[in-house]
Amino acid sequence: MNRGTRAAFAGLCLATTAAMAQGLPGTPKEYLQRMDGNGDGKVDEAEYVRYMSQGFMRMDINGDGVIDANDGPMRPGARPIRLDAFQRSLIQQFHKLDKNKDGYLSAKELAQPPQ
Repeated sequence: MNRGTRAAFAGLCLATTAAMAQGLPGTPKEYLQRMDGNGDGKVDEAEYVRYMSQGFMRMDINGDGVIDANDGPMRPGARPIRLDAFQRSLIQQFHKLDKNKDGYLSAKELAQPPQ
């Protein structure tokens, strides 16, 4: 991921977090429970991407799969962000968080700071 893409991804993650702030879980266990769509006590890649994409979807006002000036004011110099690129970045982040490489995230792995 190049520096510009990394910066855009980080900015979108912060904005997504801000958009979801009212309902954020209080503990890693609660966070896992919200992301765990099938209730098996762990989060797979698809569950992670689905949950983390919710903020993007809310910010994409016109539903075209791109967050850009058509969706509202953007910070000066910000580049449009496509859903597919955002989700590829989420997949990379998932694999960085999956420290034991078992294909799932535990509450402990979810509690790690983003890298």
